[in-house]
Amino acid sequence: MDYSVFLEWVGYLASVIIAVSMFMNSLVKFRVINLVGAALFSVYGFLIGSIPVGLMNGIIVVVDIYYLLDYFRKKEVFEVIEVDKGGSFLQKFLTFYRSDILKIFHVFDDTFSRCDVNFFVLRNMTVAGLFMATDIDNGVLRVELDYAIPEMRDFKSGKFMYTNLKPRFVEMGYTKLVAKKADQRHNKYLKSVGFSDADDEMMVYSLV
Repeated sequence: MDYSVFLEWVGYLASVIIAVSMFMNSLVKFRVINLVGAALFSVYGFLIGSIPVGLMNGIIVVVDIYYLLDYFRKKEVFEVIEVDKGGSFLQKFLTFYRSDILKIFHVFDDTFSRCDVNFFVLRNMTVAGLFMATDIDNGVLRVELDYAIPEMRDFKSGKFMYTNLKPRFVEMGYTKLVAKKADQRHNKYLKSVGFSDADDEMMVYSLV
């Protein structure tokens, strides 16, 4: 391949990666993908002899690294708050995020209005997600909704929630949680917080 053509494709690839980063809801994903694109663009700039392009994108790389390090070093405060199933804020939250919930769980019905256990997850005093479950007897709690808002979708909130709610669930008499499989990313999330495959449709989390 001709060297000039190779450089041209490097520039195209860098542009595509940076464009993709703009579609990320998660700030962490945006920073990581943007960093890769900017690094590639910086190399491209220096290779074609354009010092301003190389330097500017090099600065973007440094900025992305700074904010990523700051994000992972920052000590965050998590909290769970139990809410009544008929609470107005709960209903407004569900209505606001309805379309996003449908993308993940492919269902949105009146089941959510009948859940026995409902918790908001707060992250630095900001609502990060919602946990809703139904008592199906014999010490089993079925998770109807375990949802994190797009900006907070990095698994941290979920790991905190399951770790801190586990003793409370045990006190309430539950021995395990079950959750219906959703999309691939959500299933990966469930496994990361301790769920395992029960069958083709369900996953299970042992509390004892």
